[in-house]
Amino acid sequence: MKKSERISVLVEQFGDDQVGALDPHYLGYFACFNARQYYEAHDVLEHLWLRTRDADHLFFKALIQVAGAFVHLQKQHVFPAHPKHATRLRPAVRLLHLGAANLAPYAPRYLRLDVTALTRLCHHLAAEIVSSGFTRNPWHPAHPPQLHLEAS
Repeated sequence: MKKSERISVLVEQFGDDQVGALDPHYLGYFACFNARQYYEAHDVLEHLWLRTRDADHLFFKALIQVAGAFVHLQKQHVFPAHPKHATRLRPAVRLLHLGAANLAPYAPRYLRLDVTALTRLCHHLAAEIVSSGFTRNPWHPAHPPQLHLEAS
């Protein structure tokens, strides 16, 4: 199945947001993220980001960076001794910092997301990793962070 077909299947269920007229790709991002499907969350939102040129462009980019950071954290957790995946904490921190910096102009709330809380999460995780000397991954599948949209 092609990437565009996979994305269509993922966002199909979000085609009719009755509450706030949010794009199904945006809603799909959160569904994938909360299901620990960070790579898919990245792909789903990237599809929207690539065709967006308005004020939302940087916001979507930041969310993609956050998902990318979680791809690194998840892979490093699953394969901590693997030559490629063992070194994923540094790129995760870089993406957490980039995502937080790009989210900052949208605080405190944007498109029903508590941007301040997500920025705080990014800084907290990055600080944990850095303070451990890049040896401790704070992400664990038993308690992954959840991102929720607020009611409009």
